[in-house]
Amino acid sequence: MKLVVISAGLGQPSSTRLLGDRLAQATGVEDVQVIELRELAVDIANNLVTGFPGARLRAALEAVEAADGLIAVTPIFTASYSGLFKSFIDVLDNTALVGKPVLIAATGGTARHSLALEHAMRPLFTYLRAVVVPTSVYAATEDWGNDTTLSERIDRAAGELTGLMRALPRRSPEPAVVPFEQQLSAFGLTV
Repeated sequence: MKLVVISAGLGQPSSTRLLGDRLAQATGVEDVQVIELRELAVDIANNLVTGFPGARLRAALEAVEAADGLIAVTPIFTASYSGLFKSFIDVLDNTALVGKPVLIAATGGTARHSLALEHAMRPLFTYLRAVVVPTSVYAATEDWGNDTTLSERIDRAAGELTGLMRALPRRSPEPAVVPFEQQLSAFGLTV
């Protein structure tokens, strides 16, 4: 299985990248590629203006399309995902995430912005027809000091992602329709 982590953190080091790394490690997947959007910012802007991705951006887009699962992590700015994160999503092919399991996560200064995952990120990935795992992970500044609670959320979300990655069929050129019962079984549920 191939897992791709999209990290939209701007700092160096970045708490957003740290959260992405911890989520990836918790999945137990060995083939993990991290895409640091900070390093692709100019390429993303050029693609938005010209319509053509440079070599580094094209490689990142191809990695996302080829992945069996995705972890998308962004800092929260003004109660939503970052502009850099959205710009990268905008340059993806509109079918790149169809049927792909996605774990959404975010970082921020205060827990008050945790609902941005549910009112901004989840609808974005649902619109792109990804299969978004039920548990999202938000890490506010104070969460880094209470590692037990954060670790529990990370483990739960990572388990849901790996369950979906194993249960859903590998992507083919034509998106597969996954029966609802098969999606439920990834979580140990039945109808």
